[in-house]
Amino acid sequence: MSIKTKLSAIIFGSVLLILGLNLMFNMYATRDNLRAESESNMEMVAKQIAVSVEQSRYSSNYVEHQIAQNLHMAAILAAGELPEDIADVDNAELQRLSQKLGVTNISLLVKTEGDVKVARSSDPKEIGLSTKSWGFWYTAFLQLFEKRNVSIEQGQRMEHFWSGPFEYSSSNPEYIEKWGYYYDGKRNYLIDPYIRSTSISDYVRIMSPNEIVEQMKEANPRILEITGFNPNTFGTDTMEADGEDRVNSKLRNKPIKYGTYRYGNVTEDKAAIQNVLDYKEPYTMETTVRGEKVLKSFIPVTEPTLGTYVIAVVMNYNAISAVVKDQLLNNLSISLLLLAFFFLLSYVLAGFITRPIQAILAKVNDVARGNFEPPLNVRSRDELGQLSLRINAMTRNLMQHTSRLGQTLEENRAVKEHLESVINGTSDAIHTVDMEGRIISVNRAFEELYGWSAEEVIGQRPLLVPDSVRFQEDTRLEDLKRGEQLPPLETIRLKRDGTIVEVSISSSVIRDEEGHPQSVIHVSRDMTERNRMEELLRRSEKLTTVGQLAAGVAHEIRNPLTTLRGFLQLQQEKKVLVPLHVELMLSELERINLIVSEFLILAKPQAVHFQSKDVRYILSDVVSLLDSQAHLYGIEFVADFSSVPGTVHCEENQLKQVFINIMKNAIEAMPSGGKITIQQSIEEAFVRIVISDQGQGIPEEMLPKLGEPFFTNKETGTGLGLMISQRIIQAHKGTMEIQSEVGRGTSVIIKLPAGDLLKQDKGEEASPEA
Repeated sequence: MSIKTKLSAIIFGSVLLILGLNLMFNMYATRDNLRAESESNMEMVAKQIAVSVEQSRYSSNYVEHQIAQNLHMAAILAAGELPEDIADVDNAELQRLSQKLGVTNISLLVKTEGDVKVARSSDPKEIGLSTKSWGFWYTAFLQLFEKRNVSIEQGQRMEHFWSGPFEYSSSNPEYIEKWGYYYDGKRNYLIDPYIRSTSISDYVRIMSPNEIVEQMKEANPRILEITGFNPNTFGTDTMEADGEDRVNSKLRNKPIKYGTYRYGNVTEDKAAIQNVLDYKEPYTMETTVRGEKVLKSFIPVTEPTLGTYVIAVVMNYNAISAVVKDQLLNNLSISLLLLAFFFLLSYVLAGFITRPIQAILAKVNDVARGNFEPPLNVRSRDELGQLSLRINAMTRNLMQHTSRLGQTLEENRAVKEHLESVINGTSDAIHTVDMEGRIISVNRAFEELYGWSAEEVIGQRPLLVPDSVRFQEDTRLEDLKRGEQLPPLETIRLKRDGTIVEVSISSSVIRDEEGHPQSVIHVSRDMTERNRMEELLRRSEKLTTVGQLAAGVAHEIRNPLTTLRGFLQLQQEKKVLVPLHVELMLSELERINLIVSEFLILAKPQAVHFQSKDVRYILSDVVSLLDSQAHLYGIEFVADFSSVPGTVHCEENQLKQVFINIMKNAIEAMPSGGKITIQQSIEEAFVRIVISDQGQGIPEEMLPKLGEPFFTNKETGTGLGLMISQRIIQAHKGTMEIQSEVGRGTSVIIKLPAGDLLKQDKGEEASPEA
């Protein structure tokens, strides 16, 4: 098929489409206009009915108010004759009193546990009635009993009195009654005089909107039905298909407030009513009821006394359909004539349009084959001329981009080769895995470290992570996926031969443009040699420490040994036993014994038993032990303990040794007296103890040396006490920090894990470090 024929067909088809759309739009526009007019009429009818109903409601309210005033007066007169205790009232007296006051009956209501019931009545059918399910009636009763003003909008309110609206009787449903309720606070019951009369029932029926509804239907024959819906009870399980409800049968809760319900579908209508209430706008739908197509409109109506309810107007759809059909036939005749004319015209126009298109098509074919020259010859400035200009510009751009793409391709190839050489040349093992754990790429260092070749592991899941660190690795991967930046991790991995290698792993996630993780790159560094060197360094440091301890012990013991030797030589020469010399020698021997004992405590492992203890009691015992010594120096202990138990898993005697060492140091640091403050608190998962003195303090340059063996600022000290205390706190998985300021005093801060955080059972022996 030639371009000319196609173009002619396109023009003809376009005209046909336009005419078809025009017919369709006209049909829909006509139908929509008629429907909009019908909706407007139905909405106007609904508003007229609503206004008429409201006017009749005002008349009804006036009558209700007059009757309520009479009931109010009757209730006040009844209160003057009835005793204040309901136990003193009988039903016969109520019958006599109702005849005297000119009311039908009098009932007395009492408040019980969770209910208000009729306890006495001149009508035996009323006795025992429960009002808990009466809605706003029950609320009004409770407010009267509480001596509050009744807040219910329905009915009439007066002083100590409320009268409900006209309603069907609960004990005699065939009657419509008017009730009044009075409570003056002097008695234990409500007084309820009410009037039951056929006149009231006839009046309510006369004032009903049903008469107005029928008049509206007679004035507009197209209206098939008008219905007033109660949204609160319509569509409940107890409602019948015709709108009758054996449970909600009162004037205030009937599903159909007025009108009829013959053209209805309960499910559809309930949904439509809810839509109207949600959006506060009329809602119209087309439906078929009883084999007849109808237009049903739901209009929301708000009344001051009734609140919001819905009026539905059902209108016959036949009139709309007839008008739409006539309009469609007229438009169809005109469209057929226009089609014949445009068919001939399209064939002529197609010949003029296709000539430049042929030239453009030939040029496009040349460009597709890679021939960019020569450019098109542009003779006009219309759309086809503009198209030819753009094709020429496109051809020039394609030539430039093709050249640039060739250059970029060469540059990318060079960069890729450079990156591959860098990755393969690094000493760190690099491998990339997808999100399911399959290896995507590896470098040469990976093959050397783990023993797998690239061909063996690409697309596979080799066992690199031992089971012992599997949970740790899975946790790290989840953290990486969430976007966390993790530091390098020293861990272990498996080689191909099953041996363990110590490595430092750095991992990062590669994400796509939308931020979704696509793969993970791992960089492994062999840490075996470095860890071996660090172990040798640690051993060297231990030997250095042992040498320092040995030198210190030798130095500390040499001085008292020299003194002992001098006194022994002197007594040997004089052949005389001098008691003073003996006493001095015994003192030096005791000093040597103290140094050796503390050194043994530091070096020899001791088997201890950890138990859960309250550190407050341990501190109290130490304070009691040192209190007498503190008084000799004029020192006062000030304790500040938390109100909750500070339970720690510990060896009690060792902690006492630590606290005694620290408090004795504090006492010796305050020769002029002062206060030693002991604070204990709970800080997150730790028990915190702070022991502060008011001594001279420790110079800043001496603080780093505290805890070293035989370093002390006391004349008779060895420096081992603080070192032993630090070892004990470390064995309890805690920390000890010393803060001091010259002239202001020193504070020792100890933190111990609270509760069972040490993960040691009762009676378990501590490790040798303890």
